[in-house]
Amino acid sequence: MNKVLLIDDDAELTMLLQEYLVEEGYDVATDTDGRAAIAAAAGNTVDIIVLDIMMPRMNGIEVLQRIRKLSQVPVLMLTARGDDVDRISGLNLGADDYVPKPCSPGELAARLRAILRRASQPAAGVSTDTIRVGQLVIHSGNRSAEWHGEILELTGTEFSLLEVLARSAGQLVSKQEISKRAFGKPLTPFDRRIDVHISSVRQKLGLREDGQSWIQSVRGQGYQLLVD
Repeated sequence: MNKVLLIDDDAELTMLLQEYLVEEGYDVATDTDGRAAIAAAAGNTVDIIVLDIMMPRMNGIEVLQRIRKLSQVPVLMLTARGDDVDRISGLNLGADDYVPKPCSPGELAARLRAILRRASQPAAGVSTDTIRVGQLVIHSGNRSAEWHGEILELTGTEFSLLEVLARSAGQLVSKQEISKRAFGKPLTPFDRRIDVHISSVRQKLGLREDGQSWIQSVRGQGYQLLVD
C-alpha cells in the first residue's frame, strides 16, 4: 500500500481527498504544515507527497526546495488554476507534476498513479537493462543513473525522460514520442512539463567542452541526447 502525505491547509478539501484516496487503496496522512513534508522526506517515511503551494508559515515552493536537498521522493504540487509562474517554479525545483485547484479527487488519484508508476517502473516499452552513452550509465532495473562515475540525482520523472533520450542517443526524439514512452500518454497542447523537466536534467548534466548542452533541442520538434 502506497503511503501518501497530503499537505494543505484547506480542511474541507483535505478531508474530501483523503477519503477518496483511502477508498482507492492509499495509506493517507495529512498535515497543514510544510515542515511535516520535510521531515517525511528526511525520514523516507512516505512514497509520495502532495503539496499545496499557498500555505501559511512556509509556502510550498520553499518546502519543495528543502525536500529536494534531502530526497528524491515524488512530489505532486497543488497550484492555483491558471498560475503558470508557480507551476513552472515547482517543476524547475523538481516537482514531478502538478494539479490545478480546485481539483477532482479522481484527477488527483490518476496523477498519483502515473507518478508512482513512473517512479517504480521503466519507461513504457523498454527492458530492465543497462544503457551506456559516453559517460552516462542508465540502470533501468533499479532506475538509477551515473554521470562520469558519480550518482546522478534525478526525480522519477527526470529519470524517465533521460532514459528515453539515452535509448535513442544521437537521434531526434519528438516531444510526442517522449511523452508516450516516458509518461504513457500523448502530449496535450500547451503542456510545458517536458520542456521544464528537460531544462532541469540539462543543468544536472552540465555543458560539454564545446559549451553546448548535452541535450539539444529542435524548436517545436523534440530533443536529442548528444553522443561523444
